[in-house]
Amino acid sequence: MNKKIITKNKEAFFDYNILEQFETGIVLLGSEVKSIKLGHIQLKGAYCSVRNNEIWLLGANVSLYKPGKEFDTKRDRKLLAKKSEIGYLFGKTNKTNLTIVPTEIYLKYGKIKVEIALATGKKKYDKRESKKKQQTERELRRKYKNIKI
Repeated sequence: MNKKIITKNKEAFFDYNILEQFETGIVLLGSEVKSIKLGHIQLKGAYCSVRNNEIWLLGANVSLYKPGKEFDTKRDRKLLAKKSEIGYLFGKTNKTNLTIVPTEIYLKYGKIKVEIALATGKKKYDKRESKKKQQTERELRRKYKNIKI
């Protein structure tokens, strides 16, 4: 598959338990496209919301592209998905305590795609537990890296 990752939302994997993932398109201005292709986008604190049978990306920060015209860097951006997926996400977020978070932005055949995920928030003790697990794995990798057979 022809997929080039532009940015990942590492905070989403730390703060949420990811249940399901979906691929969506995104509606952008021309200078936003240039800026995102250069990697000038931050997903920290970003989330998605379903309004009027449309999915919106909120809180994502796209830096200004210097040669292009100015735009609002924090504006809400519409995500493009199938009607059935939008209905499914709307039902899940309304009935249960689930959130839609963007996990990744990437290029696929020259088009910018946003991977969104249905997720549940982690409790504080879950975050501590995952951090401990990550540290032990890192220590093991370092230990075995230095051993020569």
